[in-house]
Amino acid sequence: MNILIDLVPTTVNIDHKQYEINSDFRNAILFELLMQEDEIAELDKTMQALELFYPVCPKNINEAVEKMLWFYIGGKDDKNITSKKSGSVNNINRIYSFDFDDDYIYSAFLDQYGIDLQDIEYLHWWKFKAMFKSLKEDNEIVKIMGYRATDLSKIKDKEQREFYKKMKQIYELPKSRNEVEKISDIEEALLKSGNLSDIL
Repeated sequence: MNILIDLVPTTVNIDHKQYEINSDFRNAILFELLMQEDEIAELDKTMQALELFYPVCPKNINEAVEKMLWFYIGGKDDKNITSKKSGSVNNINRIYSFDFDDDYIYSAFLDQYGIDLQDIEYLHWWKFKAMFKSLKEDNEIVKIMGYRATDLSKIKDKEQREFYKKMKQIYELPKSRNEVEKISDIEEALLKSGNLSDIL
């Protein structure tokens, strides 16, 4: 999918039938927060995620999960999101949190785009993602993400290294699982259950 030439989807094709998918950015944010919950069993997370995205859940649960994940990552092949089955799970450092950075993100959208995320009735997840990726450097959230992403071992200057070390500590996020693990957990839950449609 190419956001410049293709219309952003509000349905997905499963078994030659179009199913509506809840495409508002809030659902995708809730999904991401759900995947970070350590106290919810993986199978329960999968079921809750399906309820978040599908007003009417498809009978083919395995494909429904696959299309849900496709939608969540923006309809592109993401080389960083790989299955545990392949044994190739990359470590992705989290540099933002929709939970802990909500006020910074809200303010950035209001400042740069004039979009009040509280008042807007609907904003497609893919459009939200595109705008989030393109926030300018003078937004506080972008500065904070820069601090979190900084590799201290590559900074030669001692004073500069101390500054970034301090900033990383100030803005450190609570430890949580990374994007790869969140996606892989759903895949693993599917594998363990065989076919989820049998238990619905």
